[in-house]
Amino acid sequence: MRELSDEPTRQVTYAHQIPTPFPGATVDVNTQTKLTHLECSICGEHHDPETVQTTCTACGRAIVARYDLEQAKRTFTLESLGGRVSSMWRYEELMPIRNAQHIITLGEGMTSLLATPRLGALIGATNLWVKDEGSNPTGTFKARGISAALSKAVELGITEVGMPTAGNAGSATAAYAARAGITAHVAMPSDTPPAMMHEVHTYGASLQLIDGLISDAGAWITKQSEAHGWFPMATLKEPYRVEGKKTMGFELWEQFNGTLPDVILYPTGGGTGLIGMWKAFDELEAMGLIGPQRPRMIVVQAEGCAPIVRAFTTGAARAEPWEHASTIAPGIRVPAAFADDLILHAIRESNGDAIAVTDTAIQTAISDITRTEGIDACPEGAATFAGLQNLIAERRVDPDAQIILFNTGTGLKHPELRSTS
Repeated sequence: MRELSDEPTRQVTYAHQIPTPFPGATVDVNTQTKLTHLECSICGEHHDPETVQTTCTACGRAIVARYDLEQAKRTFTLESLGGRVSSMWRYEELMPIRNAQHIITLGEGMTSLLATPRLGALIGATNLWVKDEGSNPTGTFKARGISAALSKAVELGITEVGMPTAGNAGSATAAYAARAGITAHVAMPSDTPPAMMHEVHTYGASLQLIDGLISDAGAWITKQSEAHGWFPMATLKEPYRVEGKKTMGFELWEQFNGTLPDVILYPTGGGTGLIGMWKAFDELEAMGLIGPQRPRMIVVQAEGCAPIVRAFTTGAARAEPWEHASTIAPGIRVPAAFADDLILHAIRESNGDAIAVTDTAIQTAISDITRTEGIDACPEGAATFAGLQNLIAERRVDPDAQIILFNTGTGLKHPELRSTS
């Protein structure tokens, strides 16, 4: 087994070996984290990262982790990263865990970035790429956020968590809770794809089916958490899921050899991944690793549930909840994103865009992606291709730009959408 770096002054950690390190390794070892405090994303109030936190105690909004970036940039470089563990925990200076024994990992992150010329040719996109998150543990990008959040939960002594979910976050929570040896309670809509329900049961978490949407599941988790002392892990209502998701931004920077693409299309429900990548780009700039130029951040939603698109189009500062949300893509069937203002900020600051697509277009895009490139796309990921097709046709995206589509999970969880012809 190799060390994470050949630099003689570097503190070696064995996060990828926990909980069973190789013979002779020391488990109880500090990471290189430069975590300093938590900060409210809206009012700026500071909070102690060694205290269990949900939202800002001053204004109730989302709080995020902050780091000593002057210290971090001494070791966080393209060259040093090359010799580190092949998972998202390679970015340890800007991850929130202090002691490696608390890292709960199944090997998440460092997913493929695939050139997709045949897919691009279908719509005239000359430099199209897919970031394929389906290879993560439990088959989706949710593994990143849950790994980070549960690792910090373990470090803070939390032993029981509650998770409202549209499906994939629940199965990831169940898996990582099993890995950590803690108790997880999951609530999801009763019409969630059965594969995700089966995962939760298989990993040993308790499952509550809710007649309604993820917002109704969230209300149930909140009530039960207050009654039973569970730690609630709803999107951006705790500080650390976004830290795992931001590693997608670091990976793009690293995979493009220290640069960023022109355009990123991201399927957006709660928006943690988009907010996380925007945070990652800010941290990279503060360390002098990129300039101020940013990718255009483009939100893709379904026509049956498009609160962010509506708010962006109308110029609103916040997104009103969407009534009667409906789509074949459960991950973006989120009628009200808690951090809607942060999503809208990233779109507008990047000169980005937001677009809604039909379920029919999503279904067609699943077939296009799988048959032209061999990528087994989930409906949320397929929505990005459907959105790009419309954006290029409407001349809202340059077809010669370097464009990234995020396929956020494997299509294997959606047999109901797979073509049999």
